[in-house]
Formats: sequence, C-alpha cells, structure tokens
Amino acid sequence: MDHLLAAVDLGSNSFRLSIGRVVQQDGIAQIYAIDRLKESVRLAAGLDENKIINEEAIERAITVLKRFGERLAGFHPNCVRAVATNTFRIARNVDRILPRAEEALGFPIEVIAGQEEARLIFSGITNELPPSANRRLMIDIGGGSTEVIIGKGFKPLHMSSLYMGCVSYTRRFFPDGHITEARMQQAQLAARRELEGISKQYRKTGWQEAYGSSGTAKGLLAVLKEGGMSSKGITLDGMEKLKAKLVRDGKVIMSELPGLKHDRSLVLAGGLAIMMAAFQELNIKAMAPGEGALRVGVLYDLLGRDSEHDKRNETVRQFIKRYHVDTRQSERVKRTALTFFDQLGLDDGPEKQELERTLGWAADLHEVGISIAHAEYHKHSAYILEHADMPGFSNDDQQLLALFALGHHGKISKLPTLEPARGRRLTLLCLRLAVLLSRRREDQDQLPVTITLNGKGVTINVDREWLASHPLSEYSLQAEKREWNKAGFELEVAET
Repeated sequence: MDHLLAAVDLGSNSFRLSIGRVVQQDGIAQIYAIDRLKESVRLAAGLDENKIINEEAIERAITVLKRFGERLAGFHPNCVRAVATNTFRIARNVDRILPRAEEALGFPIEVIAGQEEARLIFSGITNELPPSANRRLMIDIGGGSTEVIIGKGFKPLHMSSLYMGCVSYTRRFFPDGHITEARMQQAQLAARRELEGISKQYRKTGWQEAYGSSGTAKGLLAVLKEGGMSSKGITLDGMEKLKAKLVRDGKVIMSELPGLKHDRSLVLAGGLAIMMAAFQELNIKAMAPGEGALRVGVLYDLLGRDSEHDKRNETVRQFIKRYHVDTRQSERVKRTALTFFDQLGLDDGPEKQELERTLGWAADLHEVGISIAHAEYHKHSAYILEHADMPGFSNDDQQLLALFALGHHGKISKLPTLEPARGRRLTLLCLRLAVLLSRRREDQDQLPVTITLNGKGVTINVDREWLASHPLSEYSLQAEKREWNKAGFELEVAET
C-alpha cells in the first residue's frame, strides 16, 4: 500500500518540508518526493550574545511553521517527523519557543543532538547515492553548525557536529557585510581551529569520494560553475577565485555572481570561509553535490528502512511498471546490447562498469516515451529520463541515460555531445544495433551479427546468408554505417 511521509527540518538558516510517497513493490520500499517547501528564516541571526532568540526571529519561524502546518493538515502523527537543529539546541529560551512552534506546525518537534543530526544527514545523502564500496566524506554546513561524516555503505564510521555555521560566522566576522582579506583569514583560521580536533582521525581513515550537502554547498556549486571558476564541482582553486573577487569588491554583488540566490548571498562569506577551511584542514581535492541530507534521512528513518541494494535498479523496475514497458522487448534489446558490449573487450574499470550498467538501464527504459505517443517516442523517453524524479540516480546519471534513450535511433549528428567520446559512442552503438536487430520484436536463437574493435572504429560482422535473406536489415545496417560515418566515427559492415 502506498502512503505519504513528511519530514520537517528546522535549520538555523532555513526551514524545509519534504513530503515523500512510499511505493512498495516486490517487498521493496522506495520514496518519491512529491512536494517540497523551503523558507529562509535565519533563526541563528536572531540569537543574541546571551543565546536568546529575539521575538522578530521567532515570529519569522512561527509564520513559516503555520504555512507548513496547513500543508500537513490531515497527516497522521506517525507519518510526520519534525527535527530542530543547532539554534534550537543552544537557545536558552527554547522551552518558551517550542510550544508556540508545535502549535503552529500541528506536530511535535524534536530538538536533536549534533550526532543524531550527523547520522540523519549521512543516511539522507547515502540513500540518494548509488551504492559504493568506497569510504565517503560528507560535509553539511548549516546556519549554526557543520556536520562532518565519514561512512562506508550504510554505516557511518566517524560523525562530528562542529559549532560553526554560515549564519553565525557571517555575523561574527562580517557583521556589516564588508569583506576584507583580513576578515576572511580570521574566519578561515577560526574554522580550521574547530576542525583541528577531528582532522587527524579523519585523514587517517581516509575517503575516496567527498560530498557537500544543503544550502552552502549547493550555493557554492552554482556560483563556481556558472561563474566559470570551477568545472569540477567545489574545488579549493575555485573558492580562492571567488574569495579574491569578494575581497576585491568588498561585498557580495549578486549581479556579478550568476547562480547566487538572495538568501544565500546574505551568508555567502561565512559559508565560503568554513568550506575553504575544511578543504585546507582535511586536504579535500574536490567535492560533488550530495542530495537529500537531513530531511531525506528523516524520511528513511520514518520508513524504518536500512538496505544496501542499488536503488537505481529499484527505480528502473518501478519505471518499467509505471510506464507499461513491453518487458519482453526491453529484455530482448538489453540482452543483445550487453552481448555486443561484451564483444568490444573494453578495459575493465569503473568507467566500463558504469557504462555497462547504464546501457542495461537504457535498454530497459528506452521505450518509456511510448506511453506518451509513438511518434518521436525516443524524444519523450529522453525527456522523462532526464527530468523525472529517479531515486538513486544523480543528475549526471539521468543526463547520460536520457542521451542514450534519445540516441537509440535517428540522426546521431543531432545528438548533444557524447564526450568523453569513445566509451559513450561505443555504448550507444551497442544499443542502436540491438534496437535495429530487434525491430521484429521476436527472439532469435542466435545473433547473426558480431562486432569487433578495429583501430579507431568498429567492424560489424554479418553472416552472408542471413544478410541475403533479410533485405530490410541489410538496408538498415548500411544506413547505420552512413550515419556513424557522417558523425566522424569509423564503422564498417563486413560479410562473413
């Protein structure tokens, strides 16, 4: 039975509400986000030197919680979990605030400890990533605290919650909004002192992947990418460029920082200083975006789910069912495509393994667009796979899946870039040939075609007798050869 769960994350900078639909299939539960609300509250900005949250900040919080409460009307209490983080943890007047906040929301609010926050963040990010045997570093810079976690699989190995955040550091080091080199250095040194207590242990454990989650990381990613300061996620070099610009300008100029949102501009300096300190102290090379974070961790906690199977496989199975895919045809195409892929004899490694998995999923889902219309269904398939909510798939995963779905037939020259070219071109060729040879939607006892790498190109080896008795297939293979040759890829058809 499908049902809804809701997570409310009362952060020091923003309040978030996420509602997920739980879909049960073959004993496996999957959460699909159906609604999200986010409001900038900047609760930590209302915290005075005596750790009392002022009335103005409280009113901002109550106003937002009333809106969330309206959206949650009718939810059973067992299906809603609201958690409050650092500012609620340290505020001395929290006992006076909580009853008002719970009345506005209509549900109990848990003030969670830093370790619990770190655990939920780890769960949330992990549940949105493909499974991996690698150790993963995760950093979540909130408004009042920063969570740093190393984990492997679904098990966190080290969890820390540090008393520093983008709101508190902006207030402390840039109270008037003026940014100087000296102030940035002071903020970075203060953050590095906070990190010193964990850096040795974390560096000793080590990690192979690093992820940043929530507002600060996403804000930095957008600014660095759209401002041309980094093309590889968050990097120290990119942040140095951003810092240099902020110091030169003396303030945050939104019109000169594409990708920066207004609420994030107010706390950019503090968040940047903390992230730079983390990169320096922990020796991080690059950081990718981590989706989900606290609110998704809360949803999975509500579900009581703790599994290590690949969510992408679950998602593909559910898409097959949702879009009424002809499974006999998709299995036929997948089996043929993977046979061709194996014949290429590519060097084993992460790239080959990921291309092989993506090829299988693309074969499974290449016809999902038929549920919209048969005419140009490959374009519908590509649109669905790029823009649909697909738990477990990253944005990059979905873009590649969509590219293969779009290119499984039709003109190759009209496709977006296939860079890095060779592996993706070879994979797409396998899918296109599989679709071509499965056009009659009938099983074949033995494939009449094999493929081999031939220098920089590929040779399609076809049984001569079979080719003579299949004029449509012969015509299609020659057309395929011309299509690839026009795209600058060497493809030959040889009779055997």
